[in-house]
Amino acid sequence: MFAAAALRYAALAAVLLASVSLVGCVTSPPRKVNNICDIFDEKKGWYDDAKDAQKAWGSSIPVMMAIMHQESRFQPKARPPRRKILWVFPGPRKSSAYGFSQAKTATWDWYKKSSGNRGADRDDFDDAIDFIGWYNAQSRKRNKIAANDTYHLYLAYHEGHGGFERRTFKNKAWLKQVAKKVSAKSHSYRRQLAKCQERLESRGWWIF
Repeated sequence: MFAAAALRYAALAAVLLASVSLVGCVTSPPRKVNNICDIFDEKKGWYDDAKDAQKAWGSSIPVMMAIMHQESRFQPKARPPRRKILWVFPGPRKSSAYGFSQAKTATWDWYKKSSGNRGADRDDFDDAIDFIGWYNAQSRKRNKIAANDTYHLYLAYHEGHGGFERRTFKNKAWLKQVAKKVSAKSHSYRRQLAKCQERLESRGWWIF
């Protein structure tokens, strides 16, 4: 009897320990999202992930990080708000967008197939930053947008490549203002990164 009780307590303790471990593994957003040096100092692996995406797709780190800042504020499990039914009850969400990059399910599936990153998850930073780099590469190829043109890259990111071609953003003054904010953020991130990039590059030699 006592042995069975002890086993039950041990099993319960194991479950509780596993739950605490899972909670501890949940990625939290950076505390200071407006300074790229602070972001990379706090999130030790993010700089290398962003650098890998830049190397793979030719989209600069400040551009990709500015887009992610706008889309999710670096919240790994961000989702669009739910619509209201009868102004009270929660209804369906506006879209299937999810994660750091706010990629929709269909677009994410396209990315996984096209890039070969079939195990990618939208709530993993390394996959999300790679997705943004990949998407910008498609925008440059299809929509002929320059790699450093954050304003138009964001419009293509938000409206889709077909929407960008049809200029669906033309009468969306609010969206053009958002694109200006993203462009300004990328310039700010670029200036900040210039001050800490050498240190970030050398940091790897001291981490074992």
